[in-house]
Amino acid sequence: MTFKNDYSRTFSQLKNILKKCEKGMTVKDDGKGNYQLIGPYSEKFKKELWFGAVQIKKNYVSYYLMPVYMYPELAKEIPRVLKKRMQGKSCFNFKEPDKELFRDLGKLTESSYKMFKKRLDDI
Repeated sequence: MTFKNDYSRTFSQLKNILKKCEKGMTVKDDGKGNYQLIGPYSEKFKKELWFGAVQIKKNYVSYYLMPVYMYPELAKEIPRVLKKRMQGKSCFNFKEPDKELFRDLGKLTESSYKMFKKRLDDI
């Protein structure tokens, strides 16, 4: 896959944030410009649950974090500057690395991981 813009640094840094959540998850895709983490199988939904992903798109790099959608109380933890990067309920878009935003995103990802693991029996 060839990308118009070089978002590889942004992708790499975002991937490193999500990689910290690999324990107990399955890496579904780890290719050029795409990294996906899947949670365990849910009896309730009869499928594996998608935890998150990082993907290089045409005009930005997207960071998906499904627990933010699954557990609305996590939205209260999202700082205003990070909320400006949201598209939809669980996607954040970035064009370049941003140390402060990525630190905030790392904290949100850690909280999301803990809540996801804690509530697996409920889903």
